[in-house]
Amino acid sequence: MPASCQVLMCVFLLSLPMLAAQRVVQPIPQQATPGTETNIRLDVVVNDKSGKPVAGLQQQDFALLDNKLPEKILSFEAVTEATADTEPVEVILVVDSVNIPFMNVAQAREQIKKFLEQNGGKLPRPVSIAFLTDSGLNLQGTASRDGNALAAYLDQNTSALRTITKSQGFYGADERMQLGVNAFGQLAAYAANRPGKKIVICVSPGWPLLSGPHEDLTQKNQRGIFSTIVSLSTQLRQAGITLYVVDPLGPGESQLHEFYYESFLKGVRTPNQVAIGDLALQVLASQSGGRVLTASNDLTDGIASCVRDANAYYVLSFAPPPADGPSEYHAIEVKIDKPHLKAQTRAGYYDQPAPKPL
Repeated sequence: MPASCQVLMCVFLLSLPMLAAQRVVQPIPQQATPGTETNIRLDVVVNDKSGKPVAGLQQQDFALLDNKLPEKILSFEAVTEATADTEPVEVILVVDSVNIPFMNVAQAREQIKKFLEQNGGKLPRPVSIAFLTDSGLNLQGTASRDGNALAAYLDQNTSALRTITKSQGFYGADERMQLGVNAFGQLAAYAANRPGKKIVICVSPGWPLLSGPHEDLTQKNQRGIFSTIVSLSTQLRQAGITLYVVDPLGPGESQLHEFYYESFLKGVRTPNQVAIGDLALQVLASQSGGRVLTASNDLTDGIASCVRDANAYYVLSFAPPPADGPSEYHAIEVKIDKPHLKAQTRAGYYDQPAPKPL
């Protein structure tokens, strides 16, 4: 590990006792009705060694494992640019001015504009824009392929100055995390009422993880965080959201969170396993089947690469096995019968028992 990373890690770990004493995230109410889902849909992007999406595969090329046990694929569809009209895809760009350092916000917005204005402003997919500010999530609500109009809208909506100050929490860390978690609960509710697949690209370094070896959560805290994890995971999945994170800070500026969130990627099965870091934005993205892009100064290309994942992907469905208890976590693995290809999909889901007969 480079010396600069070691210094950052030491500073972070020394701060954790203060972080643990702060208010933890408030639970998001679970909205899914137990036992009502018959089939679960998976969007699967298959990448070659260079990371390019691969088209032309057949159902027999795929194998699906649920908690390491083979699961029957009930339906299969290959989606390409030629068949995209039958499978609507919307891109939602979220500009996070809460967690992007203020000096980086203007640069990030300029690179977003550059993406919108590519090809004369003719976008390959309908795009809408949302802003995360200190007052919450502001959703534009209208998706458009007119990149020039969206760029003008971006110019008209300058990011609000922060009202969260160093006196609030650990440099406002707990408030910023709460804002982010609430925003994605709101975004999932919004997306659930829109058809098709949604690619949500969050231009953000992520909110504070607030986790580490000195973290001390009460059982009540753990239950609340677990409830929020289950709720967010289920809502994002049912809304058809694949979440991507494009870090605008660039190489050398975001060394700590570039790797630290990876400690929380394994699915949480019980409340006593949770840490607040399990709700990190990068973890939500990885769990949803999206990607986390860091250490690049080319934000425009990063956003474009996320959108390109919709050029070729596969839709699978399967019936979840009966759950033995509430919020039972199931890890998912999709394997491809070609060693040089890798599947990118949701990491898992929370199963609920069937309702008891009246």
